[in-house]
Amino acid sequence: MAETDLIKLYSGKILALAAEIPHTGRLDAPDGTATKRSPLCGSNVTVDVRVADGRIADFAQDVRACALGQASASVLGAVAIGRTRDEIERARDALEAMLTADGPAPEAPFEGFEVLIPAREFRNRHKSILLALEATAEAMKQAEQAACA
Repeated sequence: MAETDLIKLYSGKILALAAEIPHTGRLDAPDGTATKRSPLCGSNVTVDVRVADGRIADFAQDVRACALGQASASVLGAVAIGRTRDEIERARDALEAMLTADGPAPEAPFEGFEVLIPAREFRNRHKSILLALEATAEAMKQAEQAACA
């Protein structure tokens, strides 16, 4: 990897997002919790959600990831509250397609993931970038299953 590639990858905007992650920490008595880990780099994200009427009513994330994973969690944290599991899963799938199949950035309100387009060529970073959305989808699934039990 050339030095210019690293500079492009770790742009000022990505580093600024990584430094300002919304909704960090953990929730007391969440409806659902999930931790996702990237075995390749060791990044992990734990997400807690409270769900009301099928939407995220409260959200917290404990992010221990590289700058790209942190930037991704930052984009998600800014728009997570009020989202349905279907919206989260569609954003996750669109982000994965953006990274692996040159697809477009996810649609609003998830368009902020566009900043991660330079990571397409760094396949070893894709899993870290997807962790926050994967953990959120799983936490919401757990919350829905608990509500039906």
